[in-house]
Amino acid sequence: MSPALPIIQVTPPYWDEACKHLMKKDRVMRRLIPKFSDVCLETRGDAFVTLARSIVGQQISVKAAQTIWDRFAALNKKITPVSVLKLKIDDMRTAGLSARKVEYLVDLAIHFDGKSVHVKEWSQMTDDDIIEELIAIRGIGRWTAEMFLIFHLMRPNVLPLDDVGLINGISRNYFSGEAVSRSEAREVAQAWAPYCSVATWYIWRSLDPVPVAY
Repeated sequence: MSPALPIIQVTPPYWDEACKHLMKKDRVMRRLIPKFSDVCLETRGDAFVTLARSIVGQQISVKAAQTIWDRFAALNKKITPVSVLKLKIDDMRTAGLSARKVEYLVDLAIHFDGKSVHVKEWSQMTDDDIIEELIAIRGIGRWTAEMFLIFHLMRPNVLPLDDVGLINGISRNYFSGEAVSRSEAREVAQAWAPYCSVATWYIWRSLDPVPVAY
């Protein structure tokens, strides 16, 4: 069985500055950040694999996703766009992938292999332009694209308002558990800019101290 791609702990260059800014501007961040100062963002370090894993994990538990991913990864020595395009559909289905997820993974591989996504230019592109490029791929919606911006590209100012954990965390930390609308969440996040990604990460930690890597 192919080993899972290792998780690499990375500290973005803006992290310390972001924490100081957030603690100065926001009372909740002033409380949360010191509680989780020993952990930071983590990444798997490969754009194609990161997005492929996000597709495999859609609408199933973390445990089930890992099991299926391990079976899928075992089909090749290395997971690349070219290697995925060479796989037989029956083998991918036997690994536990639904017919739709097979289609999504193939479309992802086609986009990467055909240079429809401009990986080398991403560092010069805006968040919105990258999101637009990614959601053109079947199986990747705005939430997945935003997670990619945060965890892979480590963009500092992403506010994923479609994320249930963020909304629940804002509800718990700012509104004593009362329901929160997107506009209310956006209003809270005004104090976070230009480091909404970092604040979001600490909101997630308030719900689950164990960091997640995408």
